[in-house]
Amino acid sequence: MIRLVRELYQYRGLLLSLVQRELKARYRGSFLGFLWTFLNPTLHMMVYALLFTVVMKQNIPNFPFFMFVGLLPWIWFSTSLGGGASAISDRRDLMTKVRFPAQVLPTTVVLTNLSNYLLSLPLMVGLGLFYGQAPTWHILAFPAVVIIQLIFTLALTYILAAINVTFRDLQHIVNNLLTMWFFMTPVLYPISTIKDDSLRDVVMTLNPMSSLLVSYQAIFYEHRWPDPGPLAALAVFSLVLMWGASSIFESRREDFAESI
Repeated sequence: MIRLVRELYQYRGLLLSLVQRELKARYRGSFLGFLWTFLNPTLHMMVYALLFTVVMKQNIPNFPFFMFVGLLPWIWFSTSLGGGASAISDRRDLMTKVRFPAQVLPTTVVLTNLSNYLLSLPLMVGLGLFYGQAPTWHILAFPAVVIIQLIFTLALTYILAAINVTFRDLQHIVNNLLTMWFFMTPVLYPISTIKDDSLRDVVMTLNPMSSLLVSYQAIFYEHRWPDPGPLAALAVFSLVLMWGASSIFESRREDFAESI
């Protein structure tokens, strides 16, 4: 893992250049261009808000804002895994170049989607102000939650990208699993909806994204500090997962160019 981090730092210029290129190219040729960074999550929010405030009414105060707080980091996570799975297998043009750093490609996907998430935050804050929910000083915990999610997302993306080089069906499986994972994560409902304490503990323990989204909701919606216990456990788990992911990635990357 140390070698991977050291090489990412060594190629930080290339990584930054690729992230900038991806951000510029994502909506190139579209009429609205960069505005899609805000429109995509807004349209998602409007669809779910219509469903859960009109069709299936929820008794959650300021439900669109509650949902948006969890939806934005989920979009970062899901698009990173969905796009990161094929980050290496789709880039034969780069992988066949001599000594191209393969680890830069999955990292580029995750950081590009992180950038989109951060760029969407003013929209979320604006929606909160509309509902009378201005950010409080608990926002100081936000960077820590983002860093934990970044490590966790990077670890999973490295594993998927490495395996997908030889098992191309994985990228399609991931997209379907993410749909199921979404509804098992408290994005559209508060975790308190699960009345059984033991079941709620199982959901929080077995689903790392639950701990992360509950932490975001605590900061922006409930205006309190996130529970440190689950976050600390997830931070340790993410570091261990990152260590395992880097080992898998290192053991397979010599064969990337031949396999694709």
